[in-house]
Amino acid sequence: MRNSSGAGLMSKWLIIVCVAGGLLSPMQTALAQALADSDAEQIQRGEYLARAGNCMGCHTTRGGEPYAGGRKLNTPFGQFVTPNITPDNETGIGRWNSEDFWQALHYGKSKDGRYLYPAFPYTEYTKVTRPDADAIFAYLRSLPPVVQANPPHKINSPYDNQALLFLWRTRYFNEGVYQPDKSKSDEWNRGNYLVQGLGHCNACHTPRNVWGGSRDDKMSGGKIMGTYWYAPSLVSPLEAGVSEWSIEDIAKLLSTGINGHAVTSGPMATIVRQSLQYLSDYDIRSMAVYLQSLGEKRDSTPRKARKMPEQVRQYIALGQEVYEKHCQDCHGKSGEGVPGIYPPLAGNRSVTMISPLNAIRSVLYGGYPPATAGNPRPYGMPPYQHFIRDPEIAQVVSYIRNAWGNYGSLVSPEDVDNSRGSEF
Repeated sequence: MRNSSGAGLMSKWLIIVCVAGGLLSPMQTALAQALADSDAEQIQRGEYLARAGNCMGCHTTRGGEPYAGGRKLNTPFGQFVTPNITPDNETGIGRWNSEDFWQALHYGKSKDGRYLYPAFPYTEYTKVTRPDADAIFAYLRSLPPVVQANPPHKINSPYDNQALLFLWRTRYFNEGVYQPDKSKSDEWNRGNYLVQGLGHCNACHTPRNVWGGSRDDKMSGGKIMGTYWYAPSLVSPLEAGVSEWSIEDIAKLLSTGINGHAVTSGPMATIVRQSLQYLSDYDIRSMAVYLQSLGEKRDSTPRKARKMPEQVRQYIALGQEVYEKHCQDCHGKSGEGVPGIYPPLAGNRSVTMISPLNAIRSVLYGGYPPATAGNPRPYGMPPYQHFIRDPEIAQVVSYIRNAWGNYGSLVSPEDVDNSRGSEF
């Protein structure tokens, strides 16, 4: 159900009626048209920025109306339900003004002054500039209002205490709009703004402590809170650091979800599909420039040959049997894959990361890279949880993490069982 449109839309209709009815002088007509054009331009810009921030990703539940909220986010602190941010007066933000919206984005406070929980990433959005915030608000106000009252959060005690949230903010929330680094290029600064602010990459790629606070601001990787996915380090060359990649390769991965080095999967594939593929070439390149600057260089010291105990060799040999039966036809006898179709497993950082979580989930649930304009028909992998038992999954993941020069920890059946859960 939808109610009548907001004040902004009524103003536009009023201008149209006045112009069409000849109620304005030529000068007034020109001014009114300029105002309408400016408003339309701001809304269009706000739509782009909302895409860049992937606002729809959280504020739209599966099969639901865009931006009407209702998506449930499970965390160690309880279940949060995303709010309706369409301009409905009763169930959305129809009674909000731009100051209220700025207060939420920049200060992490609701219209009534209550502290918001950082499941809404205001810890990153605080870096967003006021003009960008106003543009996003203008776009949200232009949407059709949706009448949808969403259920309340189910926050565990004692985390439902606003006083405790105040203490958390005092320790972990640093308010402030992004300030450009004058020693860096415009591209680098734009990329920093998009990655650290509007894109809120820190929300996933930063390790968290037991209170949900960031342990550092280096995006050194960690398990995504409330999910069964690991967000790799954007610094380490052993995970997702890209200091040794070309700008073009980084940009291609961000905009299409695939390049000659890597394939995005899980939550990152969703972000590419819903958000990044729609960004301008300049913004994608700027993010690539910034991300390239973060990465550390690979340690060139030769690795010493490992001596595996006989029991470990036997365990990995069992995994090889599973691989040859189920995986070899696509990924190759030596894990070389097929360029542009099936990713290589030899030398694949997503296979050898410290956490085996993503590799396990890929075997359990399969998956596809995102369908994007640059990769409209991606090849995918079927789920194997119905064909391979947990001990065999543990064995084959252990094998691919240690074959063809790969070096990773072993995986147990318990690791496989603990990796099960909802997709996001």
